[in-house]
Amino acid sequence: MRTLLRDVEAVFPDGVHRMNILLEDEKIASLDAPASSRADTIVNAGGLHLMPGVIDDQVHFRDPGLTHKEDLRTGSRACAKGGITTFLEMPNTQPTTTTVDALHTKLADAATKCIVDFGFYIGATPHNVDELRRAERTPGIKIFIGSSTGDLLVDEQAALERIFAETHLPITAHCEDEATIRANAATIGATSDVRDHSRIRDEAAALRATARAIELSRKYEHPFHVLHVSTAAELELLDAAPPWVTSEVCPHHLFFHTEDYERLGTRVQCNPSIKSKADNEGLWEGLLAGRIDILATDHAPHTLEEKAKPYPSSPSGMPSVENFLPLLLNQVHEGKCTLPQLVQWMCAGPARIWSIARKGHLREGYDADLVLVDLNRRQTILDEHQESKCGWSPWHGTTLYGWPLRTWVRGREVFSHGTLIHEPWGKEATFERP
Repeated sequence: MRTLLRDVEAVFPDGVHRMNILLEDEKIASLDAPASSRADTIVNAGGLHLMPGVIDDQVHFRDPGLTHKEDLRTGSRACAKGGITTFLEMPNTQPTTTTVDALHTKLADAATKCIVDFGFYIGATPHNVDELRRAERTPGIKIFIGSSTGDLLVDEQAALERIFAETHLPITAHCEDEATIRANAATIGATSDVRDHSRIRDEAAALRATARAIELSRKYEHPFHVLHVSTAAELELLDAAPPWVTSEVCPHHLFFHTEDYERLGTRVQCNPSIKSKADNEGLWEGLLAGRIDILATDHAPHTLEEKAKPYPSSPSGMPSVENFLPLLLNQVHEGKCTLPQLVQWMCAGPARIWSIARKGHLREGYDADLVLVDLNRRQTILDEHQESKCGWSPWHGTTLYGWPLRTWVRGREVFSHGTLIHEPWGKEATFERP
């Protein structure tokens, strides 16, 4: 199967170049193909931009156990619609992914459901170091330092030390200090005001946990990735961190702030909590300056009925995979950033951090994971148009410029002008490490 994309504006980390790109079977065959190249399908893409498929390294697709909110099929379809061609999913499902057997079961299940490529973290507990050492078919180890329940909460120092000292896979963590959260909650007392969520899960909770994890990474020289940085103050910790420490920021921490509780209520309740306008600005500046490495969603859907429960019974988290790329393309439209920067933050950077083979770049021989975008397309996010099973978006009613038109995963078109394929095509991502 050969596909020729003619006159496309191809986006690389160092610039944009017009070219003809030939795909053959699952790979990019040529970045300099003649316009007359033989192909089964020809896409005349003049005026449109082609990016590598987006890699989202932090999603919660609720499968198994909580599939009334989302599942691997619906989550992967939402990814394809949004130009995400590879996702890495978290272990806090029911049952949790904390054993090698559970990891392999989830990988096998995904192959029967997903239309984009996938990987799954193995979760750390205070007692499963032997399982973490045995794990191979995974991007890395996820630790919940705060914001979890049961065995997935690891906040005792001895258990954290052992995980960093005795395992070899990269580690990533949710960094909120559990002791600080509990102390803040005790000080505030009983409350039904969702605005208190950001007072309970405050800047200090994030700073203490991030500092603690970075120090463990430094002590054991262990690769470590800080998930969903939510405060501008954490940038100083990242600046002083060893070079093997990387970080990310999510769209809700770039675009929402505590004043948004007034209009959106529990729809913007998340962990780590949204912070101030000043934090929005500081995180943007950190991203633009290279102090934060990549972008990710932390897609964490719940039903609207669940989110409508009075705080604190309302669950934390929000859906975002299908609007992730449009939200950032709109920032390109507004002059906040450039397309090459998006490719670095959303494609090349995640592939580098997680050592994902043959993804994240427009390169000959790489997987033909591609998204064709129209920077001039104007469209409004609406709850009723969401592909995610939960059926809503915190950005409902927001009009954006710049939308994906077509998505390819390993050479197969999985989304085209509003239509998604139905049969599974996704494949387990490969992680290449020394």
